[in-house]
Amino acid sequence: MDIRHLRIMITVVEAGSMSGAAKKLYITQPAVSQVIKELENHYGCLLFERLGKGIYLTEAGKLLCRQARMVIRQFDTLEENMLNMRDREVLKVGSTITVGACIIPGLMVDFKTCHPNVDPFNFVNNTKIIEEQLLQSQLDIGLVEGEVRHPDLMVEPVIPDYLVIICSPHHPFAKRKHIEAWELENETFVMREDGSGTRELFESFARSRDFHLKIGWEVTAPEIIKTIVQKNNALAAISIRLVEDELKNGSVYAIKHPENNWDRSFNLVYHKHKQITSGMQGFMELTREFGSQELPSDQSFGTLQ
Repeated sequence: MDIRHLRIMITVVEAGSMSGAAKKLYITQPAVSQVIKELENHYGCLLFERLGKGIYLTEAGKLLCRQARMVIRQFDTLEENMLNMRDREVLKVGSTITVGACIIPGLMVDFKTCHPNVDPFNFVNNTKIIEEQLLQSQLDIGLVEGEVRHPDLMVEPVIPDYLVIICSPHHPFAKRKHIEAWELENETFVMREDGSGTRELFESFARSRDFHLKIGWEVTAPEIIKTIVQKNNALAAISIRLVEDELKNGSVYAIKHPENNWDRSFNLVYHKHKQITSGMQGFMELTREFGSQELPSDQSFGTLQ
């Protein structure tokens, strides 16, 4: 029994006879009769009563007819949706929180303009979660700030970035051009959650300088981090790309590593066995183009000694 059997049965009901259904379907009457017989044999019950020249649905036939109409509607919807998929692509993009806050929103505007037949789905989380979902094929491609180590994932650095320490303009550090690394041990930091590339990079720096990092806040949202820094006299390690506006309007002060030890890249990541679709290729090209733009000048920053 298949969808063809159900379509023929519904046509017999609508036409009111086997011969009428045969004319509608452009097949022979014996072929129609054979299909009805196959259905009756399959379910082991009579579907039509033959009284004289007329045929009438039995109770079993009425039940099958109702259900068959529902199945046919669902099947037709499935066929339509699947055929439409040939003309559209769904691109599942994973980005880390920093990238999702400062790059992805604008990038998606350009992407949808250049690729109107691609429907992007965006998922924002930390590097660890993005890596797991790429490995499980829940995402097609990622743009992350953290280090990706799994051998099945391809990694391409595309967008330069670096960390700065920020403080409020009222913090004592804001009046100084040079800050000693040991002085950071006396400060309270706002830090990202475990699994964040930003946190991993800065904690690695703290270990290399052998100082204890005092974490008073653990926050995922960049806007909340900046608010805490401005109102609670705390410090935070954060991407330079997330504080461009605040640096321009003077609401935060930035401290940079003099030897560029906090430099990093945002990386395109995808599974090495993933088929590169036109949507993925377009997303890659846009991120590379974005990466060619200059970063903010650091001439007014303080430096860490």
